Amino acid sequence: MDMKKQVTGIQHLGLPTGKYSETLAFYKGLGFEILWQANDRDCTFLQLGTAVIEVYASEEPHPLWGAWDHIALDVADIDAVYSWLKEKNHVFAEGGDGPVYLPYFANGVKFVTIIGPNNEKVEFSQMM
Repeated sequence: MDMKKQVTGIQHLGLPTGKYSETLAFYKGLGFEILWQANDRDCTFLQLGTAVIEVYASEEPHPLWGAWDHIALDVADIDAVYSWLKEKNHVFAEGGDGPVYLPYFANGVKFVTIIGPNNEKVEFSQMM
């Protein structure tokens, strides 16, 4: 079997949380909508564009298997996103004074990163 032909992309990122309701409200406030919810436990899949996050309640939310540093969401207008995040009083990890430019890829990228209720980083990134 050729895995390159089987894997088509990232399906979702799982986020364990001890702050289930607060986490759902945070991501819904960013524009994510409920894609699916479990009836028997606190587990919700949220979607924004093609990005899907599985938020689930955990008594020990610190990942035992390792951790991602951040999730990055591709955006069309980083300056507009920055202004909106600033207006909503989000806490910035990077780019609090405006989008950060890095000379990555062909024409560079601009991004800002905010902190979620579980101390997770959510990056908004635009390829220039």
